[in-house]
Amino acid sequence: MAGTDSFPASADGPAGPVMDRDEVDRALARLDAEHEAVETSLLALQDHAGRRLLEGADLTGLTRERWAVADAAITRLWACFDAYAAALKTARAIRERRRWAGREDLVALTALLRGPGVTVADAAAGGPALAERFTLAELVARMNELYASSLDMVVAADAVWSALPARIDLLAAELHRTRTLAHQVGVRPGEHPSGDDLEDITAELAALRAEVISDPLAFWQPAAGSAAPGGGRPDTARYDRAARALEDVRREVEAVLAVRQDAEQRLVGLRDVLSRADRTLAEARTARGEVLAKIAASEVPAVSGPPTALQEQLAAAAEYRRHAQWHRLSPLLESLERRAEDELLRARESLTAVTAPLAVRAELRGRLDAYKAKVARHGLAEDLLLTERYDTARRMLWSAPCDLRAAEQAVLRYQQAAAELLVPRPYAPQDGAAGPGAGPAAGSAVGPEERA
Repeated sequence: MAGTDSFPASADGPAGPVMDRDEVDRALARLDAEHEAVETSLLALQDHAGRRLLEGADLTGLTRERWAVADAAITRLWACFDAYAAALKTARAIRERRRWAGREDLVALTALLRGPGVTVADAAAGGPALAERFTLAELVARMNELYASSLDMVVAADAVWSALPARIDLLAAELHRTRTLAHQVGVRPGEHPSGDDLEDITAELAALRAEVISDPLAFWQPAAGSAAPGGGRPDTARYDRAARALEDVRREVEAVLAVRQDAEQRLVGLRDVLSRADRTLAEARTARGEVLAKIAASEVPAVSGPPTALQEQLAAAAEYRRHAQWHRLSPLLESLERRAEDELLRARESLTAVTAPLAVRAELRGRLDAYKAKVARHGLAEDLLLTERYDTARRMLWSAPCDLRAAEQAVLRYQQAAAELLVPRPYAPQDGAAGPGAGPAAGSAVGPEERA
């Protein structure tokens, strides 16, 4: 183009080379788009639920400090945006004065669009107004910085408020149900440890909720290495501890409630177990007397009497049930059930130990009779040596008191004699012919006198 419609690219102005019309139009189009994006973001921040809550909340601690900074940043952000919008409006007015901008307009537009011609006042509280000058690009960068820091704080606070108070309220409702049930079964503060735990959890949840509402940023964990606004998650450590503590109490209360429902059945079972233990001990005492009368040279352990402490605790358990003291009955029943089973096992072991000599005698008797039957099947029942040793062993085993050690030796001697006779003999000719070196009665049985 000729005349004032075109300028050399090297022509300089206050902001550097003077922009031509195309550069101005492109810059204005880009700045309009940035203006719209910034305005949309600012309006979204203004309407953000977290910002509204922060604006009306009675804040404390870290959140109060950071909100003071963020609130000032948001105010500054709007001031920057207003200055940006005013500069853009002025540039648009200059560009629209004529279709083909002259040099004077292009110089003015270059100064507006590229030069540090945008002034933003910053009135500090109680102090004089300060002013900063920016280019439009610097102003956009500044607004982005203020927006990111403000949004990060708002999003973090809103995330905590959205997550924790609702969960705390749900846990508090569960706490109320657990406390009601606990009181019904006698789990109360000062009377049962779980009752004291419920009081502690109640106080902790009330304090936690108040702190979350007034200082949400104290419960925020930023994500390591995250640059995005609101990167992180709510810190639920205290809530989780309270939830676990309540779950422990709830299980304890349910255990106590279960005791109330089946207390009578468990008490009957306990009485039955202890009765069986008493009968077993009585049987062991009777057996001990029998063993001492029938078995000689044997150590028989003493049998203790029934434990009176268990009977006393069983009576106390029945008393707790009558007075509906379920919180006291629950641990006592568990202890009694374990100890009653141990007592029954001890009684059975005592009976086994006492009757062991009788079991040994019975085993020896059975072994002796078994060998006698085996000898009889082989036609040796009339053997004099075997008969003599059998009679000796039988006399010892069927007499009282029985010397088990001597009887065992007698049975062994009978077994050995029987084993020797049951060994297969060498083959002998059927026609009675004597082989070389054979005696006059080869193959005949040896007489008892010779075997003795």
